[in-house]
Amino acid sequence: QVQLVESGGGSVQAGGSLRLSCAYSGNTFTIIHFGWYRQTPENQREFVARIFDGSGNTDYGASVKGRFTISRDDAKNTVYLQMNSLKPEDTAVYSCQAVTILPSRDYWGQGTQVTVSS
Repeated sequence: QVQLVESGGGSVQAGGSLRLSCAYSGNTFTIIHFGWYRQTPENQREFVARIFDGSGNTDYGASVKGRFTISRDDAKNTVYLQMNSLKPEDTAVYSCQAVTILPSRDYWGQGTQVTVSS
């Protein structure tokens, strides 16, 4: 089992920044990558970013590339999503995902609301 707890959401004006955190615990040695997804007010789930274990390689959704940065701090068991140049269309509930191997499954946090006003 893996537990994920997000924090850092809130309200910000367009052009501002926020940093989301995802604290992870449990059987973390089985995690092969972490991801961030968001659920928009229109109820669309969108891929935001992921970071792979070991290599540290990252991957981003087209709408956030160049503005968002995913990183991890293993000493703190935390994954971060730095969000810069925020736009109203970034308004969503952001959720952290951990994908494990053996068993092959994914885990989700409870989500954190981000609201960007124009």
